[in-house]
Amino acid sequence: MSIENPSRREFLKTTVTTACSAAIGASGAGEIFAPSPRPNLVATPPSPAPLPIKKGVLLDMLPAKLSYTDRMKMARDVGFEVIQAPSTPDEHEAEEIKKAADGANIRIDSVMNMDHWQYPLSSSDPAVVEKSLAGMRTSLHNAKLWGSDAVLLVPAVVNPQTSYRDAWSRSQKEIRKLLPLAEELKIVIAIEEVWNKFLLSPLEMAAYIKEFQSPWVQAWFDVGNVLLYGYPQDWIRALGKSIVKVHLKDFKRKENGYEWVNLGDGDVNWEAVRDAFREIGYAGSAITELKDGDEAYLRDLSRRVDRLVLGRT
Repeated sequence: MSIENPSRREFLKTTVTTACSAAIGASGAGEIFAPSPRPNLVATPPSPAPLPIKKGVLLDMLPAKLSYTDRMKMARDVGFEVIQAPSTPDEHEAEEIKKAADGANIRIDSVMNMDHWQYPLSSSDPAVVEKSLAGMRTSLHNAKLWGSDAVLLVPAVVNPQTSYRDAWSRSQKEIRKLLPLAEELKIVIAIEEVWNKFLLSPLEMAAYIKEFQSPWVQAWFDVGNVLLYGYPQDWIRALGKSIVKVHLKDFKRKENGYEWVNLGDGDVNWEAVRDAFREIGYAGSAITELKDGDEAYLRDLSRRVDRLVLGRT
């Protein structure tokens, strides 16, 4: 029966009044003692554990005046755990980069393909497409040499010469040509969303990747790139487990445009981003993609990643 029933309320009221009167009479002092304060039974929830994401930095963000060895050591010393390196067709340079990373005890986690903007896979020119494919093959081999597990690829560019539909079909056709090599080398081709007028929503990007039906094509998610037309936390939840790598950057909207800024100084809701990563169980790497700088700047940036992305205090 509900306690709101009138007869039950009157019964409780009468019972309590009678009990109090009896207590007063028995004490002889006419005092009613206040009940002891009840303990606070609401426990403060513990702070969530820091996210198990590896902090990374672009090799090109480290001082160019330093040798590869010193740049790798600086990255490690300021707190970064992994590096993203640009691809190179120069075998001597590739070996030098590998030796520098090994010597600094820091892993080259991923490779930035350098030919996908100038030579898009979506081009109608076979020579341009072949140049792009050659660049991706180089990047995949660099990744194998360096012990990386992913190569970033901008899959297509929509422009007056290339329709959206053609960008979709052409790029998928060419990427499928790379899948046997990716599988052989065990390197993921990670598709990134950028300002290329292509893959403009998270559901569309998820569908594009799913159509390959291959574990060797996954998503590289850039937190800052979607701010003009979406919300990073929404993209993270929509792409879910397909995300294998992440880029970190931030920018601030202005009346007449925008400005790229340091992490935490822009419009990214980092708490919402962190919650979304936690929800999907993301445990890969997050690579900062900002301007280059000196040791003090990089050390501060490393701390910002701790606080904003990983949830470390």
